[in-house]
Order: sequence, then C-alpha cells, then structure tokens
Amino acid sequence: MREALDGASEVEITVTGRKTGRQISHPVWFVQEEDSVFLVPITGSDSDWYKNVRRTPMIQVASNGTALSTSATPITDADRVHHVVEMFRDKYGADQVEAHYPKRDVAVQVALGESRP
Repeated sequence: MREALDGASEVEITVTGRKTGRQISHPVWFVQEEDSVFLVPITGSDSDWYKNVRRTPMIQVASNGTALSTSATPITDADRVHHVVEMFRDKYGADQVEAHYPKRDVAVQVALGESRP
C-alpha cells in the first residue's frame, strides 16, 4: 500500500453508512506518517463519513489500483489533530487547507498493514 500512496494527492475511502449499512466511497486528501495514513474530514466532526467511521471503525483505502481494508481510529485530542493539520498544510499548502477545511476539530488515523490486490 505504501508504494501505491507515493506521489498520490488523494485516496478513495469507503466507509459503511451508519443508517443504511451501504458502502459509501469518497475521494479525500491524506498524509502519511510512519505506518499510518491520516485523514481530516472537510467539515470536521460534522462530516458524514467521519460519523460513519465512529459507528463502524473499518475503512477501505484505495490508491493506484491497490486497496486496503483496515481499522480507522478517530482522533479528537486537540494536539494530535493540530499535528495532522500541520502535515496537511505542509503537503497541500496552508491556503488550500484554510480554504477547504473550515472545521478542523478531528482527524482519523488509518493503520497501514499488508495490502491485498
């Protein structure tokens, strides 16, 4: 999975709808640090996909033809969220983060493990 993320600006996540139980996919920006991918919901804790992850903490991340199903861990600690947002600023530019992420109160950590074809 790490190789599939190299050079990618976004990944596609698939989460389970908390009301419908259906699989719902979204393209999202991400940053990678060590053995994890970090996501920031555009509307923070109000984002539907974030609420879905809180209900069912399994997520699929796909990039460049490689997909990984793994656990997702919501991050609510302000210092950790700030660290993730700073990584987003470094990757995408502070102006883009300010423009596209009006509410930055949560993040999500996705553990990278062995990928499946």
